[in-house]
Amino acid sequence: MILVTGASGQLGRLVIESLLHKVPAAQIVAAVRNPQSVADFAARGVQVRQADYDQPASLHSAMAGVSKVLLISSSAVGQRIAQHAAVIDAAKQAGVKLLAYTSILRADSSPLPLAAEHKATEELIKESGLPYVFLRNGWYTENYLAGVAPAIQYSALLGCAGEGRIASAARADYAEAAAVVLSSEAAVQPIYELAGDQAYTLTAFAAELAQVSGKPVIYRDLPEADYKAALLGAGLPEGFAGLLAASESGAAKDGLFDDTHQLSSLIGRPTQSWQAQLKAAVAG
Repeated sequence: MILVTGASGQLGRLVIESLLHKVPAAQIVAAVRNPQSVADFAARGVQVRQADYDQPASLHSAMAGVSKVLLISSSAVGQRIAQHAAVIDAAKQAGVKLLAYTSILRADSSPLPLAAEHKATEELIKESGLPYVFLRNGWYTENYLAGVAPAIQYSALLGCAGEGRIASAARADYAEAAAVVLSSEAAVQPIYELAGDQAYTLTAFAAELAQVSGKPVIYRDLPEADYKAALLGAGLPEGFAGLLAASESGAAKDGLFDDTHQLSSLIGRPTQSWQAQLKAAVAG
């Protein structure tokens, strides 16, 4: 059986949808805090088990009879190491044959502050002695698509990524990669650096947005502190605004760039183009 943590989240749902095309539903376990949130999967034959990162006992119960686990990183930045450690311990106690983890692109050398907890989690997994796969996911293109409407409204896309290259991919592509690894009967490599086939700068992204929307949009590069202030002005919480701004500064150092094409190789097709995603987002 294959267990997916965080199965009700955006990535988790896509992973299970992909798995349903590869293995029988009865072999899939959706681990969630609230089982009702995945009632639709239960109706399709997926096993649903209650599991909470902050309740270790629930994790141990959820992993009974499981052979492979996908640990989708927690969204609780700052608390993730302890939460992930609880999952790793439960997986070890259950004797799982493979623990896959959604990490971040080049977690061991990334300039992004988000990488610290991912790197620490990778170390814990290595120390556990469990067979593992690190799915080092790059940026989701959706992270930038969320800013399309305000960029059109104000004729400017704000950021502090300079001319850093961003090789983002669709969330669905990363989900497909996870499903391929989890459903494979063949040996898989321990680390995959996953990113989109095509890279772009935010200057190019803004130019493409102007083209497809028919509206004037430029990229306005700001100092990190000013970009953080703009995010705060848009209503983002202090911690989240700071994290996003620091991540953009990491992108300026090519922290979100990769050209090894491991993602498209793993899923057996080209990654979805960012231009097509942008066009679809503008079309609504």
